[in-house]
Amino acid sequence: MIHSLFLINNAGDLFLEKHWKSVISRSICDYFFEAREKAVEPDNVPPVIRTPHHYLINIYREKIFFVSVIQTEVPPLFVIEFLHRVAETFQDYFGECSETTIKDNVVIVYELLEEMLDNGFPLATESNILKELIRPPTILRSMVNTITGSSNVGETLPTGQLSNIPWRRAGVKYTNNEAYFDVVEEIDAILDKSGKNILVLVCTSFQVISFIPPDGNFQLMSYHISAQNLVAIPIYVKQNISFFETGSSGRLDITVGPKQTMGKTVECLVVTVHMPKVVLSANLSATQGTYNYDPVTKILLWDIGKLNPQKLPNLKGSLSLQSGAPKPEENPSLNIDLKIQQFAISGLKVNRLDMYGEKYKPFKGVKYVTKAGKFQVRT
Repeated sequence: MIHSLFLINNAGDLFLEKHWKSVISRSICDYFFEAREKAVEPDNVPPVIRTPHHYLINIYREKIFFVSVIQTEVPPLFVIEFLHRVAETFQDYFGECSETTIKDNVVIVYELLEEMLDNGFPLATESNILKELIRPPTILRSMVNTITGSSNVGETLPTGQLSNIPWRRAGVKYTNNEAYFDVVEEIDAILDKSGKNILVLVCTSFQVISFIPPDGNFQLMSYHISAQNLVAIPIYVKQNISFFETGSSGRLDITVGPKQTMGKTVECLVVTVHMPKVVLSANLSATQGTYNYDPVTKILLWDIGKLNPQKLPNLKGSLSLQSGAPKPEENPSLNIDLKIQQFAISGLKVNRLDMYGEKYKPFKGVKYVTKAGKFQVRT
């Protein structure tokens, strides 16, 4: 199925490749580079790219493109799901999925890819099984391997490899039968200049879930539902971004405040503004947090942190534009990212847990996190 895998960073450098059959030349990635140049943003690169003799199926995770080469027609979602599993495995093993960590652990990366795919077909993709086959890297283990010449590869076949429940090791027993869950809800919303909802998507769920948990950290499920008129956006944004008809300057004034948080604190608040190409620099002052403007990517990033309702954060100042350039036709939109701990905006509650037929008391090991991912304000 999957013939080869290439890892490409955001700058277009191919820094790792893995082949399961015959070696395919790196020149096959030229078709991907052409599609990347045509896309405005990395997320806009087509997931499936057709070439005269191959198909390129790719995903974009943590500023890295995972590009797989396919010789025959296969269900694209099957390959995309496997690529996401590869990225999540790197995240689980190394703490983050980045170019630096992959290069620092390149031997383990190749060992993982060899176990996850057998002759081009997925084999072992569960974290518990992989960790028995290939031990996660630690400082002490790396020192021992260097001195003794041993490796991270296990010597015995994992107990769950041939089990009907491959995601859980056999014979796992603990003194306390406890489990803790993080319920993370993401809101995707678009607001107009007055703060009225244009589009709102929020997660909610009404169902009973029965499952056999793996041994360790895992993602149980995800859910998604549209709720156009039922969502109270937790913050409001007052903004004024203007460009003067004459001269080469503009003004920016942004204020953020809490709205519907049920007494909860808004944390990790970040405002991102994609400026027009004619904006050269920004001379701003922030009453809270720090800001940075990248003249290359034209992105203004305002990291506010925890929102203080007593003193609303404000960012204002002047913008310097390219001399002689025409006035931008449209004002930029604002993307807002935030988190609210212990707050489920959909009203989801976990009352009791049923595992292996045993009834448990009202479940307390639940942490709610509301995260606004693609939260936009159009000016």
